[in-house]
Amino acid sequence: MEARKLKTVEDLLQSEEERVELIDGEIVKRPMARSDHALVQSGISDEVARLKRRNGPGGWWIMPEISVKYSETQCPSHDLAGWRRERVPRRRTGIMDVLPNWVCEITSPGHERKDLFHHFMLLQRNAVPYYWVISPEDETLIAYRLVDGKYHVVFSMERRVEAVSEPVRIPPFEDIEIDLNYVFGEEG
Repeated sequence: MEARKLKTVEDLLQSEEERVELIDGEIVKRPMARSDHALVQSGISDEVARLKRRNGPGGWWIMPEISVKYSETQCPSHDLAGWRRERVPRRRTGIMDVLPNWVCEITSPGHERKDLFHHFMLLQRNAVPYYWVISPEDETLIAYRLVDGKYHVVFSMERRVEAVSEPVRIPPFEDIEIDLNYVFGEEG
């Protein structure tokens, strides 16, 4: 039996396919975009956008649908990722080769394992300080902070169970309030 040859970032860059990422040395298609996913992604983007401005609380590069190289065989495309400007003073181009300070994944039906397990373990292993997982279908958000090399829950909510009426402050963005009703699609 012949050993499987792992694909690399170079193979990913040469792929003619759109919406692909490199997971465990395999080029895989990303899930088809759905309105629930897009609504939550744009809602979070709207809420954290002021962190990108130098004249506001500032100090962040926040990018949607960004490919991040963790190793030659791991280059996922994150729904949202952010870098502190103190670590990345100038805007980068192409695939990011600097580890993010924050990653936010929005689950897609049939692809939950990737976000809940694969990315969780990959980011924890690579010491990404903050990881958020949001489920549009369940209207849940779990925020993790890396403490002593392990992720710990620092914020969680299930909107259908908890009445979320007031904006919240979620690490690492304690400087701003986030309106989760708006994020999950209520008129804002």
